[in-house]
Amino acid sequence: MRRTLSTRLEEIHKRYASEDEFTQDLERVGIGEVELEKAVERDLRVDAVLEKVASSAATVSAVDAEIFYRLHPEAFDRPESRRLRHILLTFSNAKKKARAFAQLEACRYNAKGAERFGEMALRHSHCPTATDGGKLGVVKRGQLYPELEPAAFSLAEGEISRVLESPIGLHILHCDEILPGGIMPFVEVRQRIIDHLFEKRRHKKQRDWIKRRQLRRAKS
Repeated sequence: MRRTLSTRLEEIHKRYASEDEFTQDLERVGIGEVELEKAVERDLRVDAVLEKVASSAATVSAVDAEIFYRLHPEAFDRPESRRLRHILLTFSNAKKKARAFAQLEACRYNAKGAERFGEMALRHSHCPTATDGGKLGVVKRGQLYPELEPAAFSLAEGEISRVLESPIGLHILHCDEILPGGIMPFVEVRQRIIDHLFEKRRHKKQRDWIKRRQLRRAKS
């Protein structure tokens, strides 16, 4: 307990830029370091009791998890997404915009295939993703600029978009993979459900203990 108390007090100290700032804050709320230590120690004791109470929560079985999965399919409905790359060219005036457009058209012609597109991104793109072949990763609807999304979600796998303009410049997109939407398989979400249900059971044990304690205090 002493080591944990020291660690917690040290964490509190680290929130302040200086010892003077720490002392001034204590004075502002009207407590001293001794009172602070006692308050932190009480909190730690309560935390320890709550953790012990929560440890009595029943484990969640695979059957429990599957029942939850069957009753709440909407929670596991994965929207369609795309694995995308892009090449971005920025511009500062109309002349540079025209040059960027022509350069991207040339890239579209030459960048056949994900690997070749990645090489072109590394060579030409102004986006930090250039160092990773222009990879944007897995993208869902609502994550791209509105000017890019319709084209992104109409591409077939391996297809390159026309030149598109967003608030940050001109782009071409490459669709590496289409990830269909639908209900995720149970095996994919089983452990997540088990963890979620077990945490709920732990919290319920803690809430019930607190309520019983409050009732005993009210009666005494």
